Formats: sequence, C-alpha cells, structure tokens
Amino acid sequence: MAADKPLKLAIVAGEESGDLLGADIVRSLERTTGRKVQLVGIGGRHLQQLGLTPLFDGGEIALMGFSAVLRDLPRLMRRIGQTAAMIAAERPDCLVTIDSPDFSLRVARKVRAAAPTIPIVHYVCPSVWAWRPGRAVAMKPYVDHILCILPFEVKALARLGGPPGTYVGHRLTQDPGVLSAAKAQSQPRDLADDRVKTVLVLPGSRRGEVRRLMEPFGKAMSVLRQRGHRLRLLLPTVPHVAELVKASIASWDDKPEIIIEPERKWQAFGKADAALIASGTVSLELALAGVPMVSSYKLDPIARQLLQHLVTTWSALLPNLISDRALVPEFYDQYVRPENLARQLEALLADTGMRAWQKAGFAEIARRMATERPSGEIAAEVVMGCIRRANRE
Repeated sequence: MAADKPLKLAIVAGEESGDLLGADIVRSLERTTGRKVQLVGIGGRHLQQLGLTPLFDGGEIALMGFSAVLRDLPRLMRRIGQTAAMIAAERPDCLVTIDSPDFSLRVARKVRAAAPTIPIVHYVCPSVWAWRPGRAVAMKPYVDHILCILPFEVKALARLGGPPGTYVGHRLTQDPGVLSAAKAQSQPRDLADDRVKTVLVLPGSRRGEVRRLMEPFGKAMSVLRQRGHRLRLLLPTVPHVAELVKASIASWDDKPEIIIEPERKWQAFGKADAALIASGTVSLELALAGVPMVSSYKLDPIARQLLQHLVTTWSALLPNLISDRALVPEFYDQYVRPENLARQLEALLADTGMRAWQKAGFAEIARRMATERPSGEIAAEVVMGCIRRANRE
C-alpha cells in the first residue's frame, strides 16, 4: 500500500446522520494518514462535498419501519444488487456501511460473496442487544468490525458471538446544544413548592406517537394542576408533526408553548425542571443535558404483537441501559395512565431522592460515554487497521 497513493473508500450511507458520520471518517482519514480519500458508493450532501458522486440518492434507502420496507421491497432489492455490484467492481481498500441495516448489511453480504478480500466495517451497531439477537452472529461472516456508538455494545457483540466492536463515542456527547443545556442544568435551581415549575412535554417525532400520547400527556398535566402545581409547559417538536401537535393541545387545560426552532429547543432543555417524554433518542439527549424525566410509549397493535416476542432487553431506554440502573421510570401501553405519570413527575419537581438518583445517574452516563479522542479519529484508526490486515493476508 503506497503511502502517497489515494485511499479508495466505498461508503453506503442513507440517513442524514449516517452521511455526517461518513464525512467525519473521511476527514479523519485524510488528516491522520496525509493521503487523499477517493470515494465511491452512496451518500448525501456531506459526503458529496468531499468528492462522492453517489450511485443514486441516499434518501431512497432511508426507510423507516417494517411496513415501509415491505412496500418498497422490489426497488430495495434492486438497489442492493446494483450497489454491491458497483462496489465489488471498484475494488476499494475498504467498504464502510453506516446504519440503515436493512439495506447496508445486505450490501455488505453481497460484496463479501463477490469480492472476499475487501475489508468491511459497519458503523452504528444494530440493536442486537434489544431484539433479534441472532443478527449478531449472522453478521460475523461478512462484517470484519463494528464501530459502536453506545459503550455497552462492544460487550454485547462479544456475548452474542458477533463481529469485534470498538466504542468510538456518540455525537451527542459533543453536541453544542446538549452541552449548552447541560451547563444551564448544572446551575443551582429553586424547587420550592410555591414556584412555577417548567415541564418539557416531548410526545415524539412520528405522527403515530403524537396521536397516541398527546391525550394522556395532557391529562397528566391537568392532574398536576389539580394537585396544586403551577406549571409552565414547553413542547419542542419538529415541523412535520407541528400542526398535529397544535390540534392536539386544543383540549388541554394548560396550553404548552410549542417550540420548533432547534436553538430554542436546547434553551428549553436548559430551563426545564423535569420532562415527560415518548421513549426514544430524546431520552439520551435529556440524560446528557441532566434533565430528570419520566418516559412512556404506546405501540400500535400490530407492532405490539410482533415485538413482544422479539424484544430481549430489560429496558427500552438508553439511559437505563448505559447506566445499568433503573434510572428513569418507563410505562408502556395500558400502563400509560395520566394519574401515575403526574405523580411520577411530581417526585422530580422537588429536591427528592428520586431526582437526586436520576441526576447522579446522568453524570455517570456522561462519564461512561466520554472518549479521549474524537470519534472520527477512533473510527478512522479502526478502518486503517482493517485495511492493513487485509493487505497482509
């Protein structure tokens, strides 16, 4: 491998988040090796700015959910074949697939069959620790290494017989919005009983989540008011569900302030005394910001029937899994009861043991997720290690 020869890197990234991770690896590779990186594959605007001409628009593979995959299966399978054939023909120094496992791991398997000497690294471990654990060992024949963004995933892969993994860190630990909210949360806070309390209401970013949770969330706020609490409600949301959220709060006794702008969202995180949330990535955002929370979720009936036989993890919340403690109370389906949610929140709106337990646990999560070097640099080191091993063999 000539030191002045450009590295040829194949990347498959469908989601915007994956495109950002891929661009981070490319910049780190060029910085640490001093070599130009030539790109082939699929990616969005961030990778295109670094020289990638994608085989097709990465948005085509950014599918969400079982039904979406089924509906687009013929096109998906065609694109998998096209992508794998192109990468095998290009003979890159390494293939890096990023997230979108329904697509990217199928591409990886086909590339390994067509060109066995190309090393393959997958970025963002599939949630084998939560459901369908057999996927871990199934990846081993065609994935050489996995770049993990959660600290417990490396041991989970080893326990389940999957490929070796390296924890590279999570983007949220360095996110400016999270850091600014954490700084605000670290300041002394007056939680006297007569003070107006600021509560974040986060009903999810998908229409189904919003439809199923807005009513019990609104009723929980009413229960708190009936129990003597004066509240300021802040509801950060995203543009594609904003109108649904606005319509849903019409029957609420206390109307929340709806926030769409990202900068104002992080300001709200900094001001909040506690949060009521839909289970999801926002739980990790809140934990790293230091905001106490109560979590809940209502599945649609079909998903409930499917997942109850597939889920293997003891908790659905990342803060609980990372800390290995039942830090955040979580309630699902028929247990999403406004009277209970209100009382759980009430225990976080004062200087209670429950609030202190969460805050201490969140500090431990931040320590566990910290890395000594930037994640892109660690990821680039793993990629170069795989390339060197492949060249020796």
